[in-house]
Amino acid sequence: MSGPRHADRPSHTEGSPLDPDALEVAPGTLHESVQGWVPQLATEEELRIALEKAFDYRGDVTLTLKDNSRIEGYIFDRITGPSLCTSYARILPKDSSQKLKIAYANIAALAFTGRDTAAGKSWEAWVRKYWENKASGQGVVGLEPESLE
Repeated sequence: MSGPRHADRPSHTEGSPLDPDALEVAPGTLHESVQGWVPQLATEEELRIALEKAFDYRGDVTLTLKDNSRIEGYIFDRITGPSLCTSYARILPKDSSQKLKIAYANIAALAFTGRDTAAGKSWEAWVRKYWENKASGQGVVGLEPESLE
């Protein structure tokens, strides 16, 4: 006497919740373009959201502080606390090697002024370029950084 084959079980047929072809596809991440954006920072929540986007941004931002000074650079870290006075953005200024720690409470404005160095780039685009170059006989394509200028 034989029972049903493992592959014939309902949980392993196409369209079921355990369809391996469907499980192999992971949803992608949608990156919104914020290059050139100058967010309105009317509320504490808007400031926090804008600074989170600035942290995820792959280019320089310009912070205008409440004393009207400006700092242009790359936000490489942030520390979020319960208040704006205990939350900080850490920035590498464009014209200095010094790392600055700026309290959220001191930020009057934020602008995404630098070029997003990863805009339009994806793993899929690199793989496509790799196979196109390999097929045309150009040899092996490497991961070469592009100029920031």
